[in-house]
Amino acid sequence: MIEVIATCVDDAIAIEKYGGQRIELSSALSEMGITPSFALIKNVLDKVKIPVHVLIRPHSKSFIYSDNDMQVMKEDIDMAKKLGANGIVIGTLDEYNHIDEEKLKELLTFAGDMDVTFHRAIDITESCVESVRTLLKYPQIKRIVTAGGKGKVIDNLDVIRKMVEVANNKITIMLGGGLNKENLKLAIEKTGTSEVHFGSGVRENYHYTGNISQKLMQEVIEEWHKSKICVS
Repeated sequence: MIEVIATCVDDAIAIEKYGGQRIELSSALSEMGITPSFALIKNVLDKVKIPVHVLIRPHSKSFIYSDNDMQVMKEDIDMAKKLGANGIVIGTLDEYNHIDEEKLKELLTFAGDMDVTFHRAIDITESCVESVRTLLKYPQIKRIVTAGGKGKVIDNLDVIRKMVEVANNKITIMLGGGLNKENLKLAIEKTGTSEVHFGSGVRENYHYTGNISQKLMQEVIEEWHKSKICVS
């Protein structure tokens, strides 16, 4: 599964056209993403057929949320659900950089049967491996997108491998953070993961302001297929 971040309708159309299999829809890539607008969600869902997962993050200050933040997030989840989004992407931490399970459970209740991804808030926790053990308690969470901690995926391959082992196919560990055509094959082979997540790595000039590149998408897909053949 190759997931690509879209921040506008044109991104989403290009991702589908060039072979992406799922979209994470968000705004403000420079801020690690925040919740997209009602109109953006609606228009993307009208234009593409591949699954769309909506980022639920009310601000970029942190992953610690007040009661007011939680109310906004619940309403955003409800909005995404009513518009027909396939899933949501969430993450909640406490002041000690542990997963805030109480707030997580509240959001999962609102998500219902939507497909749920826990986002890169996990990379800020004290131990990504222990955080996987925590998230295993919640079968609604289908995957975790992670770079394995601070830095990029390629810097944390051993940690990610341990995360994959602990997840034991009950939660998918999805690589995300600094992936590109040059390091994708090595990252998959070293971690054994089955899903990957791209942002700037498939954009022109490898920058979050660039358009989705057909050439980079094709090269990434080719490398992904090569790596899966080697792993299998």
